Amino acid sequence: MAANGQCACGAVRFRVRATLRDVANCHCDPCRRITGHFMAATATATEALDIDDETSLQWYDRTETVAYGFCRICGSTLFWRDATNPGQISIAAGTLNTPTGLTTSMAIFVADASDYHRLDHQIRSVDGDSAIGLSDD
Repeated sequence: MAANGQCACGAVRFRVRATLRDVANCHCDPCRRITGHFMAATATATEALDIDDETSLQWYDRTETVAYGFCRICGSTLFWRDATNPGQISIAAGTLNTPTGLTTSMAIFVADASDYHRLDHQIRSVDGDSAIGLSDD
């Protein structure tokens, strides 16, 4: 499925020319803090993502391998990437134009979910080390 998306102010617009993975909710501490809740992300092949103009796209290198992409104007969280898996990029699901045709299929790092949040027990949940390597957020 091809898709289009953008940040809140429209300065960063993008297109996806390939299939998107279903959405995974990542509750790890860094994703919670960067989004203000949890990262609900889909993913695709890095080469299938076309960004119209990267002038307003800023990358925050959280570690040597993990980075979050956001709009430097409005602050919207847009992307997540891991240098150990350069062939895949995660896309914040809320930035996609609707309808997306996607469903939420999993939650990861569920033990890190904030105490105010109620997890959806109807989707597969994994935690900690068992979530590593899933490339789901």
